[in-house]
Amino acid sequence: MQTEQTGLKRHLKVRHIRLMALGSTIGVGLFLGSASAIQIAGPSILLGYLLAGIVAFIVLRTLGEMAVHEPVAGSFAAYANTYVGPLAGYMVGWGYWTYWIVVGIAEVTAVGIYMGIWFPEVPQWIWALSSIVLMGLINLIAVKVFGEFEFWFALIKVVAIVAMIALGGSVILFGFTNNWQPIGLSNLWQHGGFFPNGFEGMLLSLQMVLFAYVGIEMIGLSAGEAENPKKTIPMAIDSLAWRILIFYMGAILVILAIFPWNEVGQQGSPFVVMFERIGLREAAGLINFVVITAALSSCNAGIFSGGRLLYALSANGYAPASFAKLSKYGVPHRAVMATVGVCMSGVVLNYFVPDKAFQYIMAAVTFVGLMVWIAILFTQMKFRRSLTKAQIAELGYRAPWWPYSSWFALAFICLVVVLMGFHEDARVALILGPCLLGVYLAMFYIVGLHRKTKAQRLFNS
Repeated sequence: MQTEQTGLKRHLKVRHIRLMALGSTIGVGLFLGSASAIQIAGPSILLGYLLAGIVAFIVLRTLGEMAVHEPVAGSFAAYANTYVGPLAGYMVGWGYWTYWIVVGIAEVTAVGIYMGIWFPEVPQWIWALSSIVLMGLINLIAVKVFGEFEFWFALIKVVAIVAMIALGGSVILFGFTNNWQPIGLSNLWQHGGFFPNGFEGMLLSLQMVLFAYVGIEMIGLSAGEAENPKKTIPMAIDSLAWRILIFYMGAILVILAIFPWNEVGQQGSPFVVMFERIGLREAAGLINFVVITAALSSCNAGIFSGGRLLYALSANGYAPASFAKLSKYGVPHRAVMATVGVCMSGVVLNYFVPDKAFQYIMAAVTFVGLMVWIAILFTQMKFRRSLTKAQIAELGYRAPWWPYSSWFALAFICLVVVLMGFHEDARVALILGPCLLGVYLAMFYIVGLHRKTKAQRLFNS
């Protein structure tokens, strides 16, 4: 296998992988992006999170089927290369690397926004620069150390979300901090109904809702460095899907029940405002810290994923050979540093358009992420068709309700891509995204990669 041949170390335990995937997913999409989604959909955003969560679960199980069968560092880029073709492997690999670059930029932008609450006199770009440098240094250490950092980063925000749901639930059910007068759930329908902006409002919010889930698929990238991946990956996936769904829907339900949906987002993060609303201003400050930690965690996971992808692309001949070099700790340090270097473009964005940076970046990252999800689903279909009935029966971990689940997920994702055209901020991504993919496609032929045979380039051995 590639891992043993190239020197990557299998030092990631199941607890590392679970929290890494949680860390990459529970970020600014929930803490900051949820406010915009609530403004568009109102309480029906809960239905949006449920539908998106089901699709995310299908994508995750689909990827898990391939990752358990072939636990390699290149993950779905490797699978696309093997089961679809070299062009697919190249496009998925570079597309997903770009995705994590954009994620890193989005997260450090969020850090700048929230640090500005405490230090309004410090320019936003300073915090973005500091965050990228710090996360880059962590990623240059051995993968085991990175796993520990990410474990504790992610644990902080998981504990915070659980605490918020528990405290909010006590206000809703028992009236805690409200003179023991239960608030109840009436806010979910009293201000224009459950669908205040119609069913189309819920549909238009799906682009931002899916942004909150995109990133869950990075669990596949950890397969090449996971201890006992055939056991570790299924355990991580099965526990991750329902936890994220509960965290997302539980947190949003609490927020919408405690104060009217049309007041959400007017005063910053809904999570911070919620604690202020129930009289826990000190806790609100703590949540601000948690949000910053969440953003740093996602940025950390993004640099990890981007570095591993660039390493896999290089090892496969799709990127300069120097990026396949490993440090004495088994870290693809040159690939990591290149990823960090490109993330620096986020500093420039925060310097010139600090007010609009997050909206533009969120739209772009969602488009690229959705293209990757489509690639995962399509690749898995090709993977299944390459197997005999006996081989399918022997699969240790399978996608549920296949192929109907995959077709449902594909249809849902394509719907969201179409709906992005109806949202002003997201419309930019529909222009930039295809242009970027066009550049990568042109480079494939200009550099001459199309003349190399599939046998010459195998992500996995």
